[in-house]
Amino acid sequence: MSKENKKELSPAKQNELLSILKSRFEKNMSRHQGFEWNKIQAKLETNKEKLWSLNEMEKTEGEPDVVGFDTNTCEYIFYDCSVESPKGRRSICYDHEALESRKEHKPVNSAIDMANAMGIELLTEEQYRDLQKLGNFDTKTSSWVKTPSEIRKLGGAIFCDRRYNHVFVYHNGAESYYGVRAFRGSIRV
Repeated sequence: MSKENKKELSPAKQNELLSILKSRFEKNMSRHQGFEWNKIQAKLETNKEKLWSLNEMEKTEGEPDVVGFDTNTCEYIFYDCSVESPKGRRSICYDHEALESRKEHKPVNSAIDMANAMGIELLTEEQYRDLQKLGNFDTKTSSWVKTPSEIRKLGGAIFCDRRYNHVFVYHNGAESYYGVRAFRGSIRV
């Protein structure tokens, strides 16, 4: 089985990613005051599959960074912190059911399917609002967020953006897709 199938990075790729993550961590200390990179790196180095997932976030231009620590589970929390929605995840509908429901002009993928393949979770509305406390994100784009099942059962899905210094939550048909809408993910390590 290849390293790619095992969801493990080569040593060279691992070092490259750790260097990128460390640099981003140091440039954005306001997102994680009081955290020490060495502790985070040690945790990453023992979680090869999660490091692979962070690389997938990076490859799709999500710019993952540490935004918190869960004291109950002793896990660091990473979110996509790109200023605008990740370019490598745009023009996708919400989930597989929505993708299959389109008769023509189907997008290439869905947010839920991509997140599952990457080993990450879509941000919830609450997590999205927490992210916006760390900076101004999605001022020209929007991001699908985890949709409550009661909305999804009726064919809808929700997305968020930031306009006029406020976070807005909207709805759309789950099968819709736009060139400026992607999704933001999270992972715990």
